[in-house]
Amino acid sequence: MFGARRAFSACAVAALLSGCSLLPGSGPSGDAVISAGTPTESQPETSFALVEIDGQVTAALAKREAPGLRGSFGDYRPPAAQPIGVGDTLQITLWEAASGGLFSSPATDRSSPGSRSAAIPDQAVGRDGSVTVPYAGRIQVAGRTQQDVEAVIVERLRGKAIEPQALVNVSRNISNTATVTGEVTQGARVPLTLRGDRVMDVIAAAGGFRSPVHETFVSLTRGDRTARAPIQALLSNPRENIFVRPGDLLTVERTPQTFTVAGATGANAVVPFDARGITLEEAIGKAGGLTDQRADPSGLFVLRYEPSAVIADYPTVSPLLASQRLIPVAYHLDMRNPAALFTARRFAMRDKDILYVSNAPVTEIGKAFQLVSTLTQPAIQGAAVGAAVK
Repeated sequence: MFGARRAFSACAVAALLSGCSLLPGSGPSGDAVISAGTPTESQPETSFALVEIDGQVTAALAKREAPGLRGSFGDYRPPAAQPIGVGDTLQITLWEAASGGLFSSPATDRSSPGSRSAAIPDQAVGRDGSVTVPYAGRIQVAGRTQQDVEAVIVERLRGKAIEPQALVNVSRNISNTATVTGEVTQGARVPLTLRGDRVMDVIAAAGGFRSPVHETFVSLTRGDRTARAPIQALLSNPRENIFVRPGDLLTVERTPQTFTVAGATGANAVVPFDARGITLEEAIGKAGGLTDQRADPSGLFVLRYEPSAVIADYPTVSPLLASQRLIPVAYHLDMRNPAALFTARRFAMRDKDILYVSNAPVTEIGKAFQLVSTLTQPAIQGAAVGAAVK
């Protein structure tokens, strides 16, 4: 009887150990991930690239520039002058050198023989790009500077007024503005100055952004082109804080940065960065560390999609896989190596990365024995009861 039970138990253990893939688990084993990402003669192409995290890889990733605005729009200097445009409001003041001219009145001529002036009520530049000036007629102002318009008015009044002079001021600037919207204190149309205004200047004029720095992104739309960059890229690299041009649209967005933790860690969850940047070492800490009873220290992976420009530094990636625009990559780190602790500090996590730690092989064997014990326990107990009855 007991020999039969031992034979049954042995067969059950053998069957379970040969089919451990049928047991419940938190994900693929480390060996399975490495095997699936390693090209072989029988499998020259893989569905993802496997890259070992070492000093060369961390150096290559550090060279990758963060998304920015300068690469899309350049950093052109502001114009030397701002031309008047349709919709702008002009304030025009006219002078003449002595009394008795166009802008004199009989009541004041006798008591004040000096110069005379007249302020024309503010008027917006019409769709035809013109404004009306008394005694000068309809004047085309769109596309001209304030100084150009003053010269035209003086020329039109010459011979009508006594040594005329004109002063043109843009009291409301519409054409030379940038629009700021989104996660700012107060969305606004911000007038641009002749000094030149950069992205952060315009955002500050709208009251500044309301979200944390590490979660804030800015999109710049100019014409039919749009580029997006994190605010921290503009702060860390002043070259990315480019000049804003008239008509630009700045949209400030809050986009929380997160990574996902799965496998044999202290917590499986979506974890926020809570900082301007986070390393793999810090990510492991936020995940609660590797679980002693389950984790395989040699099976730590960071999964992400990389652009083809980054993959060019990895010679082990197959040409077919590298030809894609975005390539799935499994970065592998063996935490049994003491040097891996220092490497993890140099490896930067990115938004939407997956940190995966596989189960140790002994964990699968333990599951198998536990399942065998669960299946055979009733039979053993029954046999024991039968033997006691006899």
